[in-house]
Amino acid sequence: MGPSQDRTTTVERGAFAIARCTCGWSGPARRARAVARDDAAAHATARHSPSGAGDSPAPPD
Repeated sequence: MGPSQDRTTTVERGAFAIARCTCGWSGPARRARAVARDDAAAHATARHSPSGAGDSPAPPD
């Protein structure tokens, strides 16, 4: 991973685990660490994949 790439981690706050990314994103508090890790993986895939899949906003009405 290069210095310009974003990185996801999980942090624990009491009984909760929270996924965070160096881009500033943070996921919801989860009681299960595995679910927080899944949140981080989903964010990394959707927001930081080379193809940009899932990064486009919804079309206007």
